[in-house]
Amino acid sequence: MKGDGHGGSGPELEAWEVFRQEKEGDPMRHGGSVMAPDADLATHYAREMYGRRQESVRLWIVRRADIVDLEDPDLLQPPLDRSFKKPGGYVMREKLAAAREAAGQEKPKARAR
Repeated sequence: MKGDGHGGSGPELEAWEVFRQEKEGDPMRHGGSVMAPDADLATHYAREMYGRRQESVRLWIVRRADIVDLEDPDLLQPPLDRSFKKPGGYVMREKLAAAREAAGQEKPKARAR
């Protein structure tokens, strides 16, 4: 009772994920999944479902079992604080205010033009 669910000895079906690009320069987006026994049929099914109406210029067909899933937060966090590389991530105003306070100085007045 493998594969087709009808008691036959047909090929084992696998899930294949289909990513598509709508127009050149666009990012690849997940379009859906197809069930197929091999890469050739998965490609055929994906082409039929996501390419026959010219809604895609490129398809990626990937066996679901070959996708590496990273969900461990420790793996996704950078080992070093690199917030200074992000816009607004390194705020000098707060550090200057703390340094002035430690030195007992006030914020200098803005110059008149």
